[in-house]
Amino acid sequence: MILIAASGLFAGVQNALAGGGSFITFPTLLLAGLDPVAASMTSTIAMFPTQAASAVGGRKLAGGISGLTFRQLFIISLVGGIAGALLLLVTPSTFFARLVPWLVLFATSVFTWGSFRSQPLHAVEGMPRWMLATIQSCIAVYGGYFGGGNGFLMLAALTLAGQQIRMATSTKNALAMAMNASATLVFALSDRISWPAALALTIGGVAGGFCGAWLMHRLPERAMRIFVVCVGLALTVWMFIR
Repeated sequence: MILIAASGLFAGVQNALAGGGSFITFPTLLLAGLDPVAASMTSTIAMFPTQAASAVGGRKLAGGISGLTFRQLFIISLVGGIAGALLLLVTPSTFFARLVPWLVLFATSVFTWGSFRSQPLHAVEGMPRWMLATIQSCIAVYGGYFGGGNGFLMLAALTLAGQQIRMATSTKNALAMAMNASATLVFALSDRISWPAALALTIGGVAGGFCGAWLMHRLPERAMRIFVVCVGLALTVWMFIR
């Protein structure tokens, strides 16, 4: 429990500074003995409170784009999150265990691309409403199912649609909260959740969120992002060979 709480603390700091906290909590729960499906569910539930706080804090800057209102994007994210969570519930542990290395590799690639790309994304003039709705729906399903790197996927989609980076970041946080809220409600009904581990992660995550806010202007963000990428790569290799 101490190890799990410590990973929650670090994940909370990591999310506040750079994102990618699930790369810390997920392998910790695997090491604690949870199967991949249970680890993914427990991590989602445990880290939701800190994510919700971040989303609420930046809600005034969030908005819609490409003919879609913020409310419509929010609903798309809720429905997609539920679909992804239900998909995870019916996925056998053995199948998910084989799929996880590819999911982590994909998430790490997205995180790396989003963190270290040298050129900013250029907006696609007049992105059709249906295109953004389809992209967000796919991201939401992925977010409910696994979720690693989905923040950068949303950030890319929103900035391509034309939102400025500050607004896109706030919108992304709110939409991520929506899909994780729906997934959390679905997972809470499952008997596969390790509630002691979830509680330890939550306590550590909340404390980490406060520490992250304090450290935000004191630690180099790039170093934290490099660390997340290293964790993701190490986890990918470990999951492929285990």
